[in-house]
Amino acid sequence: MKILAIIPARYQSTRFPGKPLAMIKGKSMINRVFEQTLKTKSIDRVVVATDDQRIYDHVKEFNGDAVFTGTHHQNGTSRCYETAEILEAAGYRYDAVINVQGDEPTVRPEQIEMICSLLRKPEIKIATLIKKIDQSETLFNPNVVKVVIGKNGQAIYFSRHPIPLVRDFEPKDWINHHQYFKHIGLYGFKRDSLIRIMQLLPGKLELAERLEQLRWLENGLSIHTQTTDFETIGIDTPEDLENLLTIID
Repeated sequence: MKILAIIPARYQSTRFPGKPLAMIKGKSMINRVFEQTLKTKSIDRVVVATDDQRIYDHVKEFNGDAVFTGTHHQNGTSRCYETAEILEAAGYRYDAVINVQGDEPTVRPEQIEMICSLLRKPEIKIATLIKKIDQSETLFNPNVVKVVIGKNGQAIYFSRHPIPLVRDFEPKDWINHHQYFKHIGLYGFKRDSLIRIMQLLPGKLELAERLEQLRWLENGLSIHTQTTDFETIGIDTPEDLENLLTIID
């Protein structure tokens, strides 16, 4: 199986413009994500997908692979799809695509490898990672996406709100009576699934929660999950970056 890893990276960000180029202990954020992804043995090619000349030139400076995409994309999945189409038109064939978040410089090759392993199973078309939640603060943070999973490991629902409600207990005690999971923003798609996703229109669930994966579930697509013990740190604001600098090597 030929697996293509795509790292979407845009310059314009409401809370942190130029985020991919932010320096972290001597290396840019996008450089760190690229290098971590490149360490994954099962990945055949790593490409940064961007609509900004500054990011494109910077990736080329550290000898990375980059592709220009349009400016119209509403999410990383859409940008990944255009990138895959551009590469395919140029003669590069792939069987699966992994969307690696460009603003998570602590992503581990082991996590990406877990997605690759899931995608090798014929019955799995879309794969992602989850992690156990052990703090109420995390559980009730609307910026942390929670995942409800079934016995077979398939995602049932994604929400910014804690689900399920644990009846007969105060919210502060829910975490002691049910195992909750947070979503780790790595996605893997078989080629045909990525194509199908791009044909779907946003549904009511996605519009309510502002979570694109709900569009897939609402249209009957299955999302398989696997639990990781590694935490990833997403950078959304300059303050997030300052906090990261205190703990990263």
